[in-house]
Amino acid sequence: MYDVIISGAGPSGSKCADIIAQKGFKVALIERDVSWRKPCGGSVNKCILDDYPQLLKKITVQKINGAKIFSPAFDIIEEKWDEDKFGLIVDRLEFDNYLRDLAVDSGVELFDKNVSYDFIIKNQQKIGIKTRTPSGTKEYYGKVFIVADGMSSKLALRSGLRKKWNISELSMCKCALFKTTNLADDHCIDLFFRSSRGYGWVFPLGNDIVNVGMGIVGKDNLEFNLNVEFEKFKQQKYIKDNFLPDSKNKQLWCEAFPVAATGVVKKIYDDNIMIIGDAAGMVCPANGEGLAFAVRAGKRAAEVAVNAFEKEDFSRKTLKEYRLNPEIKKMIRKFKIDNLAAKSFNNLIIENHKYFYEKINNDSKLKRDLLELVFFQAKTSFRLQRFGISTILKKKFGLI
Repeated sequence: MYDVIISGAGPSGSKCADIIAQKGFKVALIERDVSWRKPCGGSVNKCILDDYPQLLKKITVQKINGAKIFSPAFDIIEEKWDEDKFGLIVDRLEFDNYLRDLAVDSGVELFDKNVSYDFIIKNQQKIGIKTRTPSGTKEYYGKVFIVADGMSSKLALRSGLRKKWNISELSMCKCALFKTTNLADDHCIDLFFRSSRGYGWVFPLGNDIVNVGMGIVGKDNLEFNLNVEFEKFKQQKYIKDNFLPDSKNKQLWCEAFPVAATGVVKKIYDDNIMIIGDAAGMVCPANGEGLAFAVRAGKRAAEVAVNAFEKEDFSRKTLKEYRLNPEIKKMIRKFKIDNLAAKSFNNLIIENHKYFYEKINNDSKLKRDLLELVFFQAKTSFRLQRFGISTILKKKFGLI
């Protein structure tokens, strides 16, 4: 019997488990495969160092101090940042395992090769989780359940807190790691807008390795085939010339995966259950980043769970504090605004990229706001909102 059972040992679940275990509670952390690397760019805001100050010393982390953002016609927005303002690129397998190991060091019991698929119910109350393992079905019993097992979570569906994802709510992503012989700037990330909503990327990981990937957002996945578009993206002249110039580039790994694209789901708690991270849609619609938000949600859910044990009350009345936490409320509001901004700017970039890039490059404040939004988790500024609205109106009346 455990106090808390957490399904999913990614960044969100591991952080949550770590905090609860440090408070002296018995925690089971259930994971389908600790050797799995999530297909994503691995970009994370430097605020992650507040939670993991030793990160730069413990794993391979590439500091980023500049970016290039290309339109479909290769118009470019380019910027370098001050030394104290930087982003980070991590390898997800290394990063996730580091956070998971910290949780285990705090006393968390990790159960690998366990796929959570349903709850155990008694008297209309959740009392446990069923998992499938290579040796058969297993059952884990607890008092509080935290669902952190990602986009494909069966428990999130079984809980009734969210429904199946609609294609309009998803970004389908594919990426690969390459050992490259040619990397002009290993402290700069490159983003590429294309003819579909979403973007492609090239992120340096250090040691002459780059993460090359792309995502297609929403209903555009019905029109564009991700595998075909990914191959086209890799073959673009700029990509070939600057990152993958010859046959010596060795592909180390490649995979595809869906990512939430519209923000946090409506219900994230109920009696003795909370959902966090990707399972709850905690991915920024403006740039696709979810790492820092996942860790943040894991912390807040852990605090609420500990409080529930102190009160000996695991009802939705107590767990409601998770949804009401100022940081979670701020995240939800931000994502709603960012979702609208992302839709507007994607359309503008695809259809009116010359106008868009010229305006951004000629207005230093607008340019700063855009980069702050994309790379530093800033909210969509009123200046950016006005620019988006005015551009849409100009387009509507044939002024651009």
